[in-house]
Parts: sequence; C-alpha cells; structure tokens
Amino acid sequence: MSVAPVTPGEATSLPAPGFGHRFSVWGMILRTSLGERLVYRGDFALGTLMRFLPIITQIFLWYAVFDSIGAAEGNDATTIGGFRFRDMVAYYLLTMIARAFSSMPGLASGIAQQIRDGEIKRYLIQPIDFIAFLLLTRVAHKLAYYAIAVAPFALVFYLARDYFVDGFPGAQVFVAFCASLIMGFLIGFFLEAAIGMIGFWFLEVTSLLFVVMLFSFFLSGHMFPLTMLPDGIEAVVQFLPFKYLAYFPAAVFLGKIPEDQLWIEIGIEALWLVFFIVLCRVAYARGVRRYSGFGG
Repeated sequence: MSVAPVTPGEATSLPAPGFGHRFSVWGMILRTSLGERLVYRGDFALGTLMRFLPIITQIFLWYAVFDSIGAAEGNDATTIGGFRFRDMVAYYLLTMIARAFSSMPGLASGIAQQIRDGEIKRYLIQPIDFIAFLLLTRVAHKLAYYAIAVAPFALVFYLARDYFVDGFPGAQVFVAFCASLIMGFLIGFFLEAAIGMIGFWFLEVTSLLFVVMLFSFFLSGHMFPLTMLPDGIEAVVQFLPFKYLAYFPAAVFLGKIPEDQLWIEIGIEALWLVFFIVLCRVAYARGVRRYSGFGG
C-alpha cells in the first residue's frame, strides 16, 4: 500500500482548528512560559536595580556638559537639542523603560540556531505556528520581567522625581506613550525575528546581527536624543524605524513631540510595525519552502 507524502503545512483530512481552540492553545503556551520564567528568573529585581547604576555616571556626565556651556545646577535655561539638563536625566530613565520593552536578547540567534540544528522541524509537523509561539514566549518574558522589576523601577523613578520638571503627562500623551511602548515591543520582536529567518539562507547570522544591533543601539536614541544629531543626519535617522525602540517613547512622555504631530507619528510607527510583520511572515514562508530537514 502506498502512502502519499504530506508536505509541511499541507492540509489533511482533519478539520482545521477554530479560533476558540487556537486561543486556548495560545493561552496555555503563555501561562506555561510565564510560569517557567517566574520560577527561574528571581534575579529580575536585583538585576533591574543594578542596571540603573550607570545612570549616575550619565547624570554627572551631562551635568558637566551643561555646566561647561553655562548651565548652573538648577538652571534650565540652556538646552541642547531641545533638552534641558533635567530633561536629559529623565530621558535616560525613560529610554531604559523603552529598551526593556523593545530589546529581544537572543531571539534572532536562537531562530538561526533552531534552523541550523533542525529543531524547527517540529513546528512544520505540529499544529503550532512558529512565529506565534516565539511571540507568546517573549510576551511571557516581558510580563515576568515587569511583574518582578516594577518595584525597582518605582523606587528609582521616585528618587529621580525632581528631574521630571513638567510632571506626569496628560491622558492623551500617556495613552500615546503606552501605545508607543507596545508597538516598540512588537517592532523589536518582528525585526529580530526577520533577521533570524535569514538562517534559512545562511547558516550563520551572528555577524549580520551584530552590525544591525550596533546601528540600532546608536540610531534608536539609547545613547543620546536624536535631536542632537546634525540636521542632515537627523532627518535621515528620524525616517528610520529604530527611533521607535527608545527615543520616540521617551520623547512622547516628555512632551517633545508636538501635539499636531503626535498621532501622525503613532500612525507611522504602526505602518513600520505592519511592514516588519509582513517581512517576517514572508521570510518564514519562503524559508520553509526551501528548507531541507534530515534525521530523526
């Protein structure tokens, strides 16, 4: 008796699972991933607190910069790139929150390794979407991180409350800030996932990942506000999607984005998110078609 071969993703005689079943499966994956991370990542709180220590060096550094151009302590008259001294300190604290959302350590390299080692075969024969599975595990990672790290964040921001001169933003700005953080997380995920999909064509993506992450670190505004760049360079950098990983959420919270441009910028960020979702999905679909898996 001959049996017709079934290619990955080919429909069988079994009925396709409904949305209710899919949500149930996704919920189980999320709960399991969250439980695992809460068990073995008890170091989140102390680790998060230690990550704020370099901000002390940044405070002294930028105070020296502002002081050298005539900004005495407590004097907010002098600005650099539209940022006063207190704004600069608040900016660095906010970019730490933004980067905690958008950073995806080990995602691209992990995808490439699963392709290289053949582990990705299980997602081709099981009714689990590979990208959705990775996204749920990252959501669990972020939920576990903030569930434990919220106390250190609250402590540091309370101690640094005097640097937020304009106080807490209004409702509209705060909603835009939260939206920018969520979309920053998704852009960071799909960007790195798309890089990892290159593993279908090349066995090693470490060098490419290093270059992209290096550019991302500088062009995202994590080192300094992008408005400090020369005009010609800033115009190009502002067009790129990297600013949504760090600079944009901080600038929204601090009121550096004009109100008449705020939701336009949010819309542009949403378009970049759609672009990276499509890019990641297309790269995965085409990669699977050319993938050859051997062994048990």
